[in-house]
Amino acid sequence: MTWIVGLLLVAPSARAVDVGPDGAPLSVEVHGFVSQGFILSTNGNNYLSADSTRGSFQFSEVGLNFTKTLTDRLRVGIQLFAQDLGPTGTYDAKMDWFYLDYRFADWFGVRAGRVKIPFGLYNEVNDIDQARLPILLPQSVYPLEDRNFLLAQTGGEAYGYVNLRDAGALEYRLYGGTIFFDTLIPPGSPYQVVSLNVPYLFGGRLLWETPLHGLRLAGSLQDLRLDASLLAGTTTVNIQIPALLWVGSLEYAAGDWLLSAEYSRWSSKSDTTDAMLFPASPAVVSERAYALAAYRVSPWFQTGAYYSLLFPDVTMQSGRQNVQNDVALMMRFDINNFWLVKLEAHGMLGTAGLQPYESLNNSASLSALAGTWGVFLAKTTAYF
Repeated sequence: MTWIVGLLLVAPSARAVDVGPDGAPLSVEVHGFVSQGFILSTNGNNYLSADSTRGSFQFSEVGLNFTKTLTDRLRVGIQLFAQDLGPTGTYDAKMDWFYLDYRFADWFGVRAGRVKIPFGLYNEVNDIDQARLPILLPQSVYPLEDRNFLLAQTGGEAYGYVNLRDAGALEYRLYGGTIFFDTLIPPGSPYQVVSLNVPYLFGGRLLWETPLHGLRLAGSLQDLRLDASLLAGTTTVNIQIPALLWVGSLEYAAGDWLLSAEYSRWSSKSDTTDAMLFPASPAVVSERAYALAAYRVSPWFQTGAYYSLLFPDVTMQSGRQNVQNDVALMMRFDINNFWLVKLEAHGMLGTAGLQPYESLNNSASLSALAGTWGVFLAKTTAYF
């Protein structure tokens, strides 16, 4: 069964720490990681972190996870995670994911808890730096600002793997639940959040391992709704934001090469109880895509590149504020089985990707920011 996801080009793996004698009732498998990164952006555009134009070390992550196989079919796990990255984290430890997993057979199993969301090919490795080549996965499809609440959902999942013999194999994942996340209101916002919740989230992914060895095709779909209650002065405004997200995926791994491409569209709109204070919006559809190539030069060195494209609104594709072109070059050095170093450079054309970071740029209009700019990142991770 091919279960590996992410940009794994036969990457070196670190052994887990086993707490307690192997097979004993209290034995637990433990993994952990510590990461420190550096971000430098150019032409006055702060990105991901405050003062990145002067160079920022506000790019730190630490995680510790525990898994236990209780029986041949029953498994439990939990990960504690903390980060410091711009406005998205201040080292507050939280349960990144946790689950109870029971596999009845290869073709059917169930999970419950805070379960990773199988969206696209690589969402599930967003928290595993050692399982991928890029420091930043293509931001059009895997935006880092969404990582804390789109990595996992709280609810249940059914999954399975079906061997189709000469036709390859199918892997399916079906899930439903909700998302819990902190409310972040940009400085200067006229609204105060009274409540914010996701009443439902449903989705799934179907992945086909084709008869051609190394070629995988997948389709992912996610349907959710965000309900918000905002206080504007003394008036309460209730808003509902339904959204539908889908992505089509292709990956081909042959020898030391890995090629992948994904195309995605996200649709959302808003309905409100007070159109004067907070106007309702028609459906807005964003277009997102990338193509990636990676090559393992040696057991300790990988390199690669990707091109990522983002249109926040497919009906508006002119103007720097309405597009983000991102060309990335990447290198990964595996110092040993427990330590790696990555270097990455991005050439950016357009400012649409800066929209979540307006507060880092003094709330300047995206059309007023530099349309051509760059980002340089370095990151080191120790893991076991």
